[in-house]
Amino acid sequence: MTPATGDPHDPRSAPAPVGAGLPANAAPDPPEPAPKSPRWRRWVVEIGIFVAIFFAIQAWMARDVPAGAAPDFATIAADGRPLSLAEWRAAHPGEAVGVYFWADWCPICTAQQGTIDGVQADYPVLTVAMQSGGAPAVEKVLAERGLAWATAIDAEGRIAQTYGLRGVPAFVIVDPAGQIRSVSLGYTTGWGLRARLWWAGLQI
Repeated sequence: MTPATGDPHDPRSAPAPVGAGLPANAAPDPPEPAPKSPRWRRWVVEIGIFVAIFFAIQAWMARDVPAGAAPDFATIAADGRPLSLAEWRAAHPGEAVGVYFWADWCPICTAQQGTIDGVQADYPVLTVAMQSGGAPAVEKVLAERGLAWATAIDAEGRIAQTYGLRGVPAFVIVDPAGQIRSVSLGYTTGWGLRARLWWAGLQI
């Protein structure tokens, strides 16, 4: 007698084993990979990390720069005449000024001199030649490079030390009231310097 259909004791009515119906050498389809994040999101995250690291390094390097009033200094210019920050600021009343520290032996300063040359054509910038020799040596360097900069001599690095600077290049922005508004260390873009000088000029 044929057993009734659906008899639990009939092996023919047991559920088919997993993989039944597949060829003997076939494997189940692999699971679909998880969708990837859009590429622009990864770029935003990477850029954000880079910017955060950049500003963290800037803040660490500028940790000794004094807050508040920019320290005045008196020295001689590359042309041998007396020069002070107070005198320079008085010649540009109501304007933000830049104080740019550089050295003739600094390769980054050399790479950035075109940027500084362009900025000082639009804004008052007093440059400070740190540990680059006396006035005749600095004047020779400026002439060889074709730079018509107003340059203060800081042969022993004392002015840079007063500003808490540990290296060059460094660009200090002083607002019309004589307060330090920002300090940029290392290579800096021209548009970034112009934006900072413009903003500092509004701080009256």
